[in-house]
Amino acid sequence: MKFLCPSDELTPDSSRGFDIDGCKLLAVRRNGVAYFYINRCPHRGIALEWQPDRFLDDSASLIQCATHGALFLIESGECIAGPCAGQSLVALPGREDEQGLWVAI
Repeated sequence: MKFLCPSDELTPDSSRGFDIDGCKLLAVRRNGVAYFYINRCPHRGIALEWQPDRFLDDSASLIQCATHGALFLIESGECIAGPCAGQSLVALPGREDEQGLWVAI
């Protein structure tokens, strides 16, 4: 497991991008739970964010691809709208403890 950040750096209903050993990933916190995904849209294989750490739609309820507007469920990574509907982001196993957020790459 690789350490990402202290827990308080991923606030409720927010997202953050990370580059760990050349692997670009994102973390999203929703309802107190942190979710981890590879930062790559299944449609074109490009990064999802339009600005650093900006992975969520305006309502902060879905992950959004900045290039094509595809929308993904935070809890599962499944695309529910856009050119890659039915496909999913690649989830990464992770955990949270008293030190912070950890992810397996």
